Amino acid sequence: QVQLVESGGGLVQPGGSLRLSCAVSGSIFRLNAMAWYRQAPGKQRELVARNINGVSTVYADSVKGRFTISRDNAKTTVYLQMHSLKPEDTAVYYCNVIADESNYWGQGTQVTVSS
Repeated sequence: QVQLVESGGGLVQPGGSLRLSCAVSGSIFRLNAMAWYRQAPGKQRELVARNINGVSTVYADSVKGRFTISRDNAKTTVYLQMHSLKPEDTAVYYCNVIADESNYWGQGTQVTVSS
């Protein structure tokens, strides 16, 4: 069974940086896509960044130029590097992986941007 565990969230001041990690465990034959979503209080979950088949990458307009999605060569960890963080980036961040035509979610990690 595939499991995703996020880490790296926390409290950071505006303008700061964080790197989120998503450890992927279990047997995966083909990793089709990986993504990060976020959900702020009272708002719907939204896509932050998505990489499909290691080729095409899409970012939300609000994070372009500040966030970068990546993965390690072994495809066991997905990262979200976040720079120039703003208070409006405060949310629970969720890792999402589509592998072998199945959709998997992590439990989420809280990111709070505040002075």
